[in-house]
Amino acid sequence: QVQLAESGGGLVQAGGSLRLSCAASGRTFSSYSMAWFRQAPGKEREFVAAISWGGARTDYADSVKGRFTISRDNAKNTVYLQMNSLKPEDTAVYSCAATSVNFSRLVALYNYWGQGTQVTVSS
Repeated sequence: QVQLAESGGGLVQAGGSLRLSCAASGRTFSSYSMAWFRQAPGKEREFVAAISWGGARTDYADSVKGRFTISRDNAKNTVYLQMNSLKPEDTAVYSCAATSVNFSRLVALYNYWGQGTQVTVSS
C-alpha cells in the first residue's frame, strides 16, 4: 500500500511558478510509476505528467509540455511537479497517483491517489 500527500498548491499570477510535492509512505515507493493529474471545476480529470519508477522516462500532456517538469527523489519518497509560465487555464485541483504497472496516461491504471492540492492562477 502507498499513501500519498500533496503540498505546494496556492494562488499565483499568470506567468508565475509553483512547485508541487507529493510525499509517499511505504518502502516500495521506488517500484511505482508516478503521475500528476488535474481536475478543473465542471471538467473531467486529465493527465498532466508521468514518470517511470527510476525516473528515466517522462511523459507530458501537450498542454503543459515545455512549461511543467516532473521529477522524483526515491530516497525521499517524493515526486515533484515544477510548474512555470502558469496560465489561468492551469487552475485545477492537482493530484498525484501511483501505479505498479508501466506508467500511463490512463486514470484507471493508477491504484493510489492523494487528496489533491488546489492551484489557482489569476489573470
